Amino acid sequence: MTSLLFLVLLFSSLLTRNVDANPNYREALSKSLLFFQGQRSGRLPRDQQVSWRASSGLSDGSTAHVDLTGGYYDAGDNIKFNFPMAFTTTMLSWSTLEYGKRMGPELKNARENIRWGTDYLLKCARATPGKLYVGVGDPNVDHKCWERPEDMDTPRTVYSVSSSNPGSDVAAETAAALAAASMVFRKADPKYSRLLLATAKNVMQFAIQYKGAYSDSLSSSVCPFYCSYSGYKDELMWGAAWLLRATNNPYYENLIKSLGGGDQPDIFSWDNKYAGAYVLLSRRALLNKDSNFEQYKQSAENFMCKILPNSPSSSTQYTQGGLMYKLPQSNLQYVTAITFLLTTYAKYMKATRHTFDCGSSVIVPNALLSVSKQQVDYILGENPIKMSYMVGFGQSFPKRIHHRASSLPSHALLSKPLGCNGGFQSFYSQNPNPNVLTGAIVGGPNQSDGYPDQRDDYSHSEPATYINAAFVGPLAYFASGRSA
Repeated sequence: MTSLLFLVLLFSSLLTRNVDANPNYREALSKSLLFFQGQRSGRLPRDQQVSWRASSGLSDGSTAHVDLTGGYYDAGDNIKFNFPMAFTTTMLSWSTLEYGKRMGPELKNARENIRWGTDYLLKCARATPGKLYVGVGDPNVDHKCWERPEDMDTPRTVYSVSSSNPGSDVAAETAAALAAASMVFRKADPKYSRLLLATAKNVMQFAIQYKGAYSDSLSSSVCPFYCSYSGYKDELMWGAAWLLRATNNPYYENLIKSLGGGDQPDIFSWDNKYAGAYVLLSRRALLNKDSNFEQYKQSAENFMCKILPNSPSSSTQYTQGGLMYKLPQSNLQYVTAITFLLTTYAKYMKATRHTFDCGSSVIVPNALLSVSKQQVDYILGENPIKMSYMVGFGQSFPKRIHHRASSLPSHALLSKPLGCNGGFQSFYSQNPNPNVLTGAIVGGPNQSDGYPDQRDDYSHSEPATYINAAFVGPLAYFASGRSA
């Protein structure tokens, strides 16, 4: 009897340990959304929880006699780059549209984060007729400084695209963000939703009418930082796909068809939107049973076959510890974005009991979800070095992230301005950052699952808004108790 009881207790403890092996997805979801407060530019509200940040960039736009305050700093610097910021806003909106019902109390925070982005993007789109403002701050000067956003004394140069200096990529991404957000606020704030959608239509029209890459128009102001390497056709497809979902207007379906088939990538990011557009359009083929979108479903499945590790057409490398590895610089941006697509396509498959083939292998939804869950768990600490790549989550996480505001004393402790060079002592210090940027996901480990945790190693230690934005959806999915 005693030995039987011992076996029962042992089995129970193993089961408990197995359950505990799952990271706390709900906590991670909450922290992934809180992170955006640490990236805010503009006048901070009274309910600001990240208290070591203060208002900044309050004269943004003044050199062009417009108000361009607000929005987000993209990463560890003090620049507002609208191309990745708009993608961030689109992905937060898509996360909320697909998984909002699973977010519980975090839905309110997700909406607040989206609105902080769209309030700024609306200003950029509506301030001057015939112009779309696409960024604030000179990146070449800013990157030579290590100072808090509250102390900025570098030029807050304003950048824009127009009919004579086109930017179809950044304009179509802005249209995508505004259109996606219009659906998030359709019931919560109908008036705001209508404003977002009307502006999205206008900006999309601008993108179509004046074709050209914003990298060509703005050159060293956006390159090499956020060059549009993939061209602008992917953004036109992505922007039209979002406006089609928001309006059901056949005009956008015809526009998508006029673009022809796109590339067949094995990546998804702020630059290359094809895979995202395919998954978004495949929703119509699967959920609406609309055969006009069959080719996009096929392209979405070709993409999945390039990602899945055991697929005959896989072109995706995985580290020994199981992490998807795409590129050395900020690899987790690709991991979170692709994981979002895996999770979301699996969700559509489950809803329609759909399977597809990769060569002779039949792919069921759980095949996608198991890869998705492995990536989420790896980022949250289930990896060879037991390091959580989300700051402030788990026992061990990055302490010396490449982030100016996090690495320097807060205004509350040191109100005296530090100036352009005043922070380099902190930059080169081996001390942990004094301000914990809770929820920030860094660039991630190297190809060997190693992470040196060095502030100057920006490829691995720098967080970014778009890394987090794509992670919100999968976290909400797994937080709701769904698993592979």
